[in-house]
Amino acid sequence: MLNELNAPATLLQSYITWLINLSPGTVTTVTLCLFFALFVIVECNSPREKHLSKYLRQSYRTNLGLFIVNSVVMTLLSVPALVMLAAHTADKGVLNAVSNPVLKAVLSFLAIDLLLYFLHKASHTFDCLWMFHKVHHNDPYLNVSTAFRLHFLEILIINLMKAVLIVVLGIDGALLLVNETITTVFTMLHHTNITFRGEQFLSRVMITPYLHRVHHSTQRHEHDRNYGAVLSIWDRWFGTLAELKPASIGLQGSSPQGLIKLVIYGLTRTDNSSAHSVGLEDRIAEAAYYKAEKRGFYPGNELRDWLEAKKDIVRGDYAEK
Repeated sequence: MLNELNAPATLLQSYITWLINLSPGTVTTVTLCLFFALFVIVECNSPREKHLSKYLRQSYRTNLGLFIVNSVVMTLLSVPALVMLAAHTADKGVLNAVSNPVLKAVLSFLAIDLLLYFLHKASHTFDCLWMFHKVHHNDPYLNVSTAFRLHFLEILIINLMKAVLIVVLGIDGALLLVNETITTVFTMLHHTNITFRGEQFLSRVMITPYLHRVHHSTQRHEHDRNYGAVLSIWDRWFGTLAELKPASIGLQGSSPQGLIKLVIYGLTRTDNSSAHSVGLEDRIAEAAYYKAEKRGFYPGNELRDWLEAKKDIVRGDYAEK
């Protein structure tokens, strides 16, 4: 009996010793791979939404293919490069004046998370950035691998902005690795096709799958919400939070799902407004939503908002013609 108890303990001790002897970068990679495998297992066994296997396999192939391409193309501006930059600027930035290591870690995490919020919002606001970001949104079968469905030029922009922040604040390599690990784990989590008890409660502070599904809605007035990477407090403070169930996921209309065509698709500029809501009903719904928002969503005005929105849009179309 004692031998049976000692065996798992010995195995755990060996695993911990192995982790300690690894480099920080390798520990990060192992950690992320373990979380990815965990999320895959959970969403396969208890999915929030059931998808046909052939479509789900296509999504995984495309997303993981993009991850491999991005890893190769972005070698010079990947996390290791940012860590090297952090090692040379850690003693020169603003955070160098903070002596408390815990406070420094918290401030660096908040700064990076806030940067990602504004970058994400900008990607929905400016057509020149949406051109790349729409690649991430055109996956109609949201799953953990969608977290890696990114155009390499979008990653380039994100890493360049992170590099500026690292230099200004003086974030050291260890803090950067921890921040990158936390952000990536949460990015995988809120794309995972799962639901769990307490999810809505946790969404008061952090982005959960419940919140992030709205961000992948086909309706623009829904997917221009919930931009947070880890924390949902930015969306609450800046008025971009939405708590609702989207009718459908992805982009309206047809868009490529294959790897090569998707990379080319990310180089094709489209108008942000016309790309997402081209139908009259969608335009009216979006306008009615913003009218209701101005009223503070006070009940009893739904029909009035809809009719006023329809009148405004029809009048505008007629004047334009």
